Amino acid sequence: MSGPAGFAADQLKSFVERIERLEEEKQTIQDDIKDVYAEAKGTGFDIKILRQVIRIRKQDKSEREEQEAVLDLYLQALGMVFGGEPTEE
Repeated sequence: MSGPAGFAADQLKSFVERIERLEEEKQTIQDDIKDVYAEAKGTGFDIKILRQVIRIRKQDKSEREEQEAVLDLYLQALGMVFGGEPTEE
């Protein structure tokens, strides 16, 4: 193609190819992360807790403190916390 339509088609093709390349890289990274979790599990770490730690580390301090406060409030409302310490069910 030539002219403006050709330029737009070339630009579109470039965007599509870049996105496809990034999607491939993303999949490679996701596979690498999966392998690290498997390695951690193989050495005895609890993967659910490890994922929770990763999630918490992504939060900023105020967001984390707010969630902890709401969690404490919910636990108290359910009678699962007495004097700041969780009770056994």
